[in-house]
Amino acid sequence: MTAETLQRPAPASQAAAPPSIEARHLTKRFDGLTVVSDMSLAVGAGEMVGLIGPNGAGKTTMFNLLAGSLKPSAGEIWIGGREVSGEPPERRIAHGVGRTFQIPRPFAEMSVLENLLVGAQKQHGERFFANFLAPGLVRREEKVALEKARDLLEFVTLSRLADEPARVLSGGQRKLLELARVLMADPQVILLDEPAAGVNPALLEVIIERVVALNAKGKSILLIEHNMDMVSRLCSRVVAMALGKSLAEGSPADVAANPAVIEAYLGGGA
Repeated sequence: MTAETLQRPAPASQAAAPPSIEARHLTKRFDGLTVVSDMSLAVGAGEMVGLIGPNGAGKTTMFNLLAGSLKPSAGEIWIGGREVSGEPPERRIAHGVGRTFQIPRPFAEMSVLENLLVGAQKQHGERFFANFLAPGLVRREEKVALEKARDLLEFVTLSRLADEPARVLSGGQRKLLELARVLMADPQVILLDEPAAGVNPALLEVIIERVVALNAKGKSILLIEHNMDMVSRLCSRVVAMALGKSLAEGSPADVAANPAVIEAYLGGGA
């Protein structure tokens, strides 16, 4: 699989539509310490963008802001043309934004399949009285969710482990499980936090192939990753951060060759 086959240009119609997700002059402070400072970025419909930078650059804080885990001290967050800066994570999910974590934490004693079912959205069975007043509806929704979960396990190559407890999964398999659980919510934007970290080369290729397949289906993807080979293979555009600020933006090759980016990495600009 070559870089040419993996990289995909942004759709021509993208310019006419608002970005799938956009940060406008975001700042985040913790007790006077500024972790993200006047940071702006946008991911268009069907685009795959890499977010890189040394440890401590503010990348994960950016993800937490975009996903709603943190509220910005200043600036705005827009999803598909809707301003959502003050909305919590569950509202971001409802607007079509899902995120993974650098260290997946599945429900260890639940089965792999049950872990996926936890991610099903808008289930009437979660409401106590619906189980008595509309049992047929609850059963139909549960059947649909079960079929969807099994299809997603097939997609991430974990079908054979469906009934095993999640604790038996390797690090790479846990990343695939978390991706599948995110997909249960049908997001249009996926925030991937270091999907290559701690993954063996064989499973990494599986993850890359699945990310490419999702992008080919029109999913917009923002990717935090230290593996620059993976970023170069997947992303046509990269944003580099250091000390909470944007350093450079452009193609992977141009950003990797940027003197400010090189200095941030070699000089420990975190």
